[in-house]
Amino acid sequence: MLYDLLIRGGTLIDPAQGIHGERDVAFANGVVAGTGEDLQEAEAETVVDARGRIVTPGLIDLHVHAFEGVSYFGVGPDATCLAKGATTVLDAGTAGADIFPGFRKFVIDACRTRVFALLNISSPGMLTRDIGELENPDHANVKKVCKSMEEHPDVILGVKVRLTKNNIVSERAGIEPLYRAREAADATGTFIMVHPQSAWCESIDDVMAVMGERDILTHCFHDHPCGVLDEQGQVRDSVRDAAERGVIFDVGHGSGSFVWEVAERALDQGLIPHTLSTDLHTGSLNGPVYDLATVVDKFLYLGMSLEDAIARVTSAPAQAIRQESLGTLSVGSAGDAAVFEIQEGEFELQDSPRKTRTANRKLVPVAVVKGGCLCPGVM
Repeated sequence: MLYDLLIRGGTLIDPAQGIHGERDVAFANGVVAGTGEDLQEAEAETVVDARGRIVTPGLIDLHVHAFEGVSYFGVGPDATCLAKGATTVLDAGTAGADIFPGFRKFVIDACRTRVFALLNISSPGMLTRDIGELENPDHANVKKVCKSMEEHPDVILGVKVRLTKNNIVSERAGIEPLYRAREAADATGTFIMVHPQSAWCESIDDVMAVMGERDILTHCFHDHPCGVLDEQGQVRDSVRDAAERGVIFDVGHGSGSFVWEVAERALDQGLIPHTLSTDLHTGSLNGPVYDLATVVDKFLYLGMSLEDAIARVTSAPAQAIRQESLGTLSVGSAGDAAVFEIQEGEFELQDSPRKTRTANRKLVPVAVVKGGCLCPGVM
């Protein structure tokens, strides 16, 4: 057989290649072997009928917490991400330097989902709700971060810092962990992802001043202090300046970081998120987030085109983490794909405060391909 797997007759949306049309996609030896309008079923060992459905590259979720069984936030990526179409995820700082070897051994190297990681600037990482990871400022240990990143350069892509005061960051730690994260990222030639809300500073202006090209501001549409809007509901100048110099704005929905009204005001003023992500964890998995496709549904409801939304969960995050062989179905690229059915009807969608909006369409995953092989438990 020429192909191990053939997805036949679907509407391929591959923003990286500028494709939106009916195409077949073939896989062999774990990668994309061909795309075309009439690839032969007889040449494939397995055929997936995708007629009337949407075919995309495997989705990329830039904000999950995947250290199941160790972190209070952790979920299992295969059941919660891969089975829903997200073949690649970026763990957003669940593990710090002290526990990262365990995260690599028991999650990254053990699961089928492709997992990259951001290292928490706090050496113990996100172990317990009872004590914030930056209660003790000494936990923000730059030397430990740099050493761990040097030991795992293939999977640790950058540094994560959470800035919420009191329950995560003590007053004595203040805003210092942000500066230490910056120092660690600069020392390793990587980037920072910042969770900004309610930081020990006057406004997000102080956070934006530390961020530059490639850095990621996650939770960009929350309604806590240190948000992208000022007191009059206008996008702050510092936020616009940061976007212009290459800071990436990521949704990071979660259980407390996405509000309909904030998103609508920001979108109306031209602040469009570069990437859509879930912040999937134990507190958001069973609502209001559920999965990455549901986050896409919310932006379709808000008026984003299907092609633009798919770009923000495929090609855009691939570029953000410099993994351009992902997020596309070009020949020779990673053999990851998802097949979605677009259901029409009335579907309730909730933001983080559980305010409900009703959408008229929903993306439902019906098949997922990882490394050229169909994943069980989807179709």
